[in-house]
Amino acid sequence: MTLHADPHLALVRPVQPLPPDGCQECLLLGSPWVHLRLCLTCGHVGCCDSSPNRHSRRHAAADGHPIVASLEPGEDWRWCFVHEAFV
Repeated sequence: MTLHADPHLALVRPVQPLPPDGCQECLLLGSPWVHLRLCLTCGHVGCCDSSPNRHSRRHAAADGHPIVASLEPGEDWRWCFVHEAFV
């Protein structure tokens, strides 16, 4: 994995997953997800790009919060949607 020095890392804050049990929008819609991503600016939990609704990417675009981390057990990485790169 190549890490990217990204200016959007300045937006990263200490956050708590909201909600802690799944994709916020999918839970409301009753929709399935594949993997979960945590917004590192506000704590929004959204579904990944392999999920039908891609809520994490939508949140990043709508709210200007581009850096997410995986919420999957055993995964420890961050991604910038703007640069399409690990950070």
